[in-house]
Amino acid sequence: QVQLVESGGGLVQSGGSLRLSCAASKIIFRVYTMGWYRQAPGKQRELVAAITSGGSTDYAESVKGRFTISRDNAKNTAYLQMNSLKPEDTAVYYCNAKTGTRAYWGQGTQVTVSS
Repeated sequence: QVQLVESGGGLVQSGGSLRLSCAASKIIFRVYTMGWYRQAPGKQRELVAAITSGGSTDYAESVKGRFTISRDNAKNTAYLQMNSLKPEDTAVYYCNAKTGTRAYWGQGTQVTVSS
């Protein structure tokens, strides 16, 4: 079955950096748009960043200039480099793979930014 496994979350001080990884299996990774979403307590899940199969990227306004999404099709892995982290970035971060009518989610990884 399809698996998306996130890693790289943790506790970091404000201003610090983290790199999230999303390893995919049992999908034709290169054709999928990969996205990172996050959900903070009491809030709706929101799109943080996405990268298409062609490499086009899109970011939430709140993370532009701080976060970078990338992908390595040879490794079936998507990444989210997060710099200049703020306490408001604290959330569970989820990986998403989407193409046509198919979409898959990872289990999430916690990112906590202390002030």
